[in-house]
Amino acid sequence: MTSSVLVIRSRVRRRRGLVVASALVALLVVAVVSLSIGDYPMTLDELWRTLWGGGDRAQAYVLFQVRAPRLVMALLVGASLGAAGALLQSLLRNPLASPDLLGISGGAGVAAVFAILVLGVTGPLLALAAFGGGIVVAAFLLLAGRHRADGGYRLILAGVGVAFLSVAITNFLMVRAQVELAQAALIWLTGSLASTPWWNVVTVLVVVIAATPAVVACARWLPLTQMGAPTAASLGVTSSRVRLVAVLTAVLLTAVTCAFVGPISFIALCAPAIARPLLGHGSVGIGTSAAIGAVLLSAADLVAQFALPGVSVPVGVVTGAVGAVFLLWLLATSKGRQL
Repeated sequence: MTSSVLVIRSRVRRRRGLVVASALVALLVVAVVSLSIGDYPMTLDELWRTLWGGGDRAQAYVLFQVRAPRLVMALLVGASLGAAGALLQSLLRNPLASPDLLGISGGAGVAAVFAILVLGVTGPLLALAAFGGGIVVAAFLLLAGRHRADGGYRLILAGVGVAFLSVAITNFLMVRAQVELAQAALIWLTGSLASTPWWNVVTVLVVVIAATPAVVACARWLPLTQMGAPTAASLGVTSSRVRLVAVLTAVLLTAVTCAFVGPISFIALCAPAIARPLLGHGSVGIGTSAAIGAVLLSAADLVAQFALPGVSVPVGVVTGAVGAVFLLWLLATSKGRQL
């Protein structure tokens, strides 16, 4: 029996290592392409030389002030949304659970739009406003699913309602705002990585680093809570505490990314749904979901920039289109038909 368990664990580790290595290779390819192409193209030799300080001033500016912050932000946001989606889907045991479908992104977006249009807030305070909006929605959803055996499904339905309410409030704020402010808020609501300064990247990076211990802890605790509260308690894990930490971490990651790049849709839904079949052993797969989310968003940003010649669209347009097709496919599968 012990030998069989060791063999299974060895296979799981090898498969996880293969999936992670493949994701890292995909990230490297996307990163090289993102840094090389554009209105000022660079060869691989020029890119390598500029990375190590050997390029001319124009190459250094394009690489370090235009392309690099946009790429790093795409990787951070994609990883954050992938991890947030994995946390919520594992907690609720529902493949449709994600910050955008649960209304958390909508709540964060409403608070951020209110801060932009009414309070004139920008910068770090905008992130705090978005986090507050996400927390309010998360608290409501937790109350809606409390003491219910089918809380996961009730949370999905409640989240859809909150999402529609958020759209209505946002539209009202947009109609009442000045044209210039409304246009800026509309671009933000679409979700865009364009014109990303380094201070935005650093802020998101600090939050991601601060949230990493909680993500690691949830990756260890969530499989235990899925065995049931009595079993988890016998192993020294309090299910209610894990639930609270997982929700707060998911809200924090969603809100801070929403504040700086807007509500990027469907990455949090798609990344865990892709990671689970690749891992193939029922794992929570939070780290793998984060890596796949980074690949998805950085690749989507490439498509947004260069798919249409001479036209650059916000990355939220691409993720929304691809995510809608993915959601329809998910619902059409055998697992989706059981929801």
